[in-house]
Amino acid sequence: MTKSYNYHNDQALWAEILPGGHHWSGRIQRGTVLQIKALAAHANVSLFCVNAEDKLERYNMSDSLKAQHTAFLSTGHILASDLGRAMISIVQDDHGWNDAICAPSSAAQIKKQFGVKTFQDARNDMYRNAKDSLILEMTKFGLGATDLSATVNFFSRVIPDDTGHLSYIESNNTNQIIQLRFEMDCLVFLSAAPHGLDTLNTYVPADIELKLFKALPLAETDICRDACPQNQRAFQNNARYYALDAV
Repeated sequence: MTKSYNYHNDQALWAEILPGGHHWSGRIQRGTVLQIKALAAHANVSLFCVNAEDKLERYNMSDSLKAQHTAFLSTGHILASDLGRAMISIVQDDHGWNDAICAPSSAAQIKKQFGVKTFQDARNDMYRNAKDSLILEMTKFGLGATDLSATVNFFSRVIPDDTGHLSYIESNNTNQIIQLRFEMDCLVFLSAAPHGLDTLNTYVPADIELKLFKALPLAETDICRDACPQNQRAFQNNARYYALDAV
């Protein structure tokens, strides 16, 4: 596992633990790097984001994958908005493959795989699913179920067979790090609930460490911006969008 701190100043602005299965939301400003670290073997972090200044602009899975000619997201890729702008750059990914095709896990999927454990049964150790958790966080910002589209499921990999059926690939994510550089002020919604195709028999989602750093200025050549012409255009769109901020 290769660790790199070339994209931020290595001085955490804040840090906190997202317990396995729990959810989180907040505003993250452009020019920062969010580091997510898996603290145990079976991690999954479902992420959805929108433009903090215009919540109608949001992460677009199909445009992100099509423009970058990929079926998954990893180092060098960006999360593009539905207006063709760069929202987040993946500047480091120890896992190497993050599912951008599957939806966040649903209540039905979690029930089928793990059973049911409610708040009345177990208080904060209840079984949660990513979809309901993300929607709960989104309501804090005036968004709802109709606003939630595709997510990125970090630390999770799925592969298709010859018929197109997707299967979840188990892996040990302990101490793996993914670093996300924010190119846009975003409202970010996270769930550490299991992936919808999780194959474990027991509900043991990993705790996640979150840290935020100030990003270093873009170098003359950037791993994400210059990965392909489509990414360069997305960054150009950002430059126009934030042109007044540069005056």
